[in-house]
Amino acid sequence: MILSIQRLRAWVRLRLEPLMPALLRVLFPWIARVLRWRAGHFPRRAVLYSGQAYYNAWYLSRALRKRGWRADVLNWDPEESAQIYYHGEDYKFSYGAVMTPFRYLLFYLRALWTYDVFHFSNAHSMLIGHDLNYWFMRHFSTGFEIRFLKDCGKKIVYSNNGCLDGVSQSSFRKWIPGPPVCDICPWKNVPTVCSDERNLAWGRFRNSMADYQCTLGGNRADYNDNPRVHEVPEFYCLDPDVWRPDLAIPEKYRLHHPPGTVLLYHSVGNFETRTGDDGVNIKSTHVYHPLLQALKAEGLPVEMMFFTKVPNKELRFYQAQAGIFLDMLSFGWFGATAREAMMLGKPVICYLRPVWLESARKEIPEYVDELPIVSATPETIREVLVDLVTHPEKREEIGRRSRAFALKWHSMDAGARRLSRIYSELLGRAQ
Repeated sequence: MILSIQRLRAWVRLRLEPLMPALLRVLFPWIARVLRWRAGHFPRRAVLYSGQAYYNAWYLSRALRKRGWRADVLNWDPEESAQIYYHGEDYKFSYGAVMTPFRYLLFYLRALWTYDVFHFSNAHSMLIGHDLNYWFMRHFSTGFEIRFLKDCGKKIVYSNNGCLDGVSQSSFRKWIPGPPVCDICPWKNVPTVCSDERNLAWGRFRNSMADYQCTLGGNRADYNDNPRVHEVPEFYCLDPDVWRPDLAIPEKYRLHHPPGTVLLYHSVGNFETRTGDDGVNIKSTHVYHPLLQALKAEGLPVEMMFFTKVPNKELRFYQAQAGIFLDMLSFGWFGATAREAMMLGKPVICYLRPVWLESARKEIPEYVDELPIVSATPETIREVLVDLVTHPEKREEIGRRSRAFALKWHSMDAGARRLSRIYSELLGRAQ
């Protein structure tokens, strides 16, 4: 019986797939007209997060459900190595012979009816799966499936994820003070990853599609200098119960060091690809490693905790044992690791670029004023680090402020409050 059903499905796909492009060319104008009318008169509190953003969309969607939203996460990422950063999904595209573009297309058509908000994240990832993107590119045009969302009256939201997202390399390297960060980036001379042409082409498409964009931390150059780009720290949210200061540590994750040792946490995701042959990377590993060796030689009770390729859900057990988190000293802002540290109630050292702080202050002045991260550069890190290592009461005080800050700005409930308001306003609905 099961074999017969499989054969029937295979027969249907075999017969229908060749006809789908021509059929959809006839149906799409009518579909757009009906859905645009329905979205305009009866908008739905329903959002699809297409693509992962670490775990942010997962926890945000869970909290939005408590506020009456249908909020689902689609994981279409084919990279198996990236799955260690994700915490869950409602739908996952599998790849190979079983999952054909026909089934992707059916998912897309169902999503058109189900959701009125589509939220994407990460540069070059305004997609509903690569295979579907290629199918539309082959039979219609590049980006058609996203443009058609607009034709159907859907609202598109996008979350920014880094230096090359809508900003040319030429513009990014001009940020002051300090030497250009691009000079220590392994992607500087890899145009298939980062180049003026590639970054700006993406920014142009992104801005033409998105009704609202979330970012955090300035970098308002090129296509990021746009009235639809907003500082929304709440999108980049976590579950306070997953990262909690009193997290129980399973025995197999416990680290054993002499009493009084201050553990310094430093991690780099995809360390090999993000580090040059000379050992230099934008995470400042090349600065921290020799510094820690020097401090240990001077008798300071410190040990570095360095991790890469550890699943994120397991990494927190190591993080919870750290005394200080060491983040980037030249980039100018912080990312997921620092937010995890703050939620765990840990002090973080990371360079905060003054011009970006002032840029963010225009929209979120309280956030900037309350930010507990300790700023340092390669030139000042020794003094800053020694001060924290030798003053445990200062570490504890910063840790308390960090937890309170993370709960206020980066908890999943804070994210749901802010994004529910944003989505409702886009849909023209009261909360």
